[in-house]
Amino acid sequence: MDRKQAWTLYQEKDYAAIEELCSGYRRFLNVGKTERECVEEAVRIAEQKGYRNLSEYQTVKPGDKIYEVHMNKTVIFFHIGEQSLEEGMNIIGAHVDSPRLDIKQVPFYEDSSQVYLDTHYYGGVKTYQWLSLPLSLHGVIVKKNGTKITVRIGEAEEDPVFVITDLLPHLGKEKLEEKVKEFIDAEKMDLLIGNRGEITGTVKDYILQILYKRYQIREEDFVSAELEVVPAGKARDCGLDSSMILGYGQDDRSCAYTALEALLEMEDVTALRTCCCILADKEEIGSRGATGMTSRFFENVLAEIVYRIEEKREACIECLEKQSQNFSLYQKQDLMLRRILQKSDMLSADVSAAYDPLYEKYFEKKNAAYLSEGVVFCKYSGSGGKSGGNDANAEYMAELRRVMEENHVLYQTAELGAVDRGGGGTIAYILAEYGMNVIDCGIAVLSMHAPWEVISKADLYEMKKGYRAFYQKYGK
Repeated sequence: MDRKQAWTLYQEKDYAAIEELCSGYRRFLNVGKTERECVEEAVRIAEQKGYRNLSEYQTVKPGDKIYEVHMNKTVIFFHIGEQSLEEGMNIIGAHVDSPRLDIKQVPFYEDSSQVYLDTHYYGGVKTYQWLSLPLSLHGVIVKKNGTKITVRIGEAEEDPVFVITDLLPHLGKEKLEEKVKEFIDAEKMDLLIGNRGEITGTVKDYILQILYKRYQIREEDFVSAELEVVPAGKARDCGLDSSMILGYGQDDRSCAYTALEALLEMEDVTALRTCCCILADKEEIGSRGATGMTSRFFENVLAEIVYRIEEKREACIECLEKQSQNFSLYQKQDLMLRRILQKSDMLSADVSAAYDPLYEKYFEKKNAAYLSEGVVFCKYSGSGGKSGGNDANAEYMAELRRVMEENHVLYQTAELGAVDRGGGGTIAYILAEYGMNVIDCGIAVLSMHAPWEVISKADLYEMKKGYRAFYQKYGK
């Protein structure tokens, strides 16, 4: 396949549309630096387009726009289509968690008149990349009485920032001989938060006084807290030509944002098939837990939708009133749920590693993703012999080629690095267990999992076009 750089294909109207999309995207990155913040912002945007919480629907009919949030960290959006749900859905699933440092439950300590918070890294990070960076603190603290205190320190111009200190090269010559993974002990990745003391107490006492004065937080309240350490600062245009975006958490918020925007652009369209957008948590650590895709939350919400389908409502109520037929009702609902899942088609919306000529030996050039060359399809994921991944079938790939080309979406195919050099997984294999068609589909990222990642604006634009085409055009 001939490689084409997207920028060479654009007209003046495209540039305006790209900048409009990227402006909203940068705001999403700046506001949503944690999974909680991303879900809150996604719901805010969706409600402006007419989406309502599932609890507000007694019945569900074509054209309805529904969302459901789980534990403030995962959200699912549905745009109900004309076809029966039993014909399946078009699903795009992304994740909104990103590599970071989490504050431990008992974090405070003072050493040499400096106060620290103890951390535990989350996801695949290179620990040395987090040294000497301005860092911010985001999250919630929930007190015993249920009061929830939102914490966001280090983003406003007037805010202080935090740091994990590094050793100067004059004293660290022997450390330069160590392996990268041994360069810093993860237990030493502690956040410096204070140095000033008072005559009447320790530095730690003074810091705790500040916390209580500003937030009414006591030290013991950190036991019921979820606080995340992330890079401080805003997403910015990158390059003299402003062709790229540098920002934290673009794996996988670039796909999450474009998947949601593509769904919301169907504001005045009643699609043939029901369209679904999943923004999930915990992908960076295997999608486990109550808010990860291995939980039953997706199934449970879909079951609630099935129960509320308008034309089946009266029949459901009638069956419930007849005790002898209850079991039969549940069997029918369960069968319908399974048919929906098996007949659905999904794009696992996750980023791919962009080819980097500075590290060329880690890629296989013919099967690598390139910046500014469009949507990336990864037919199979996993590592080594495709272990632990999903492998999409050729028929599904052919249909997606047709949809992308008919809608003038620039796309490419790729693997995540050269064979036996690495690899990785997404949520694709989890949804594939239902028997549906699933393939990874995202954009290329440079410096993936670093505190600051790089994407192409052109790819972001093509990605939204591709997701929109999938929602509106895929299926019969």
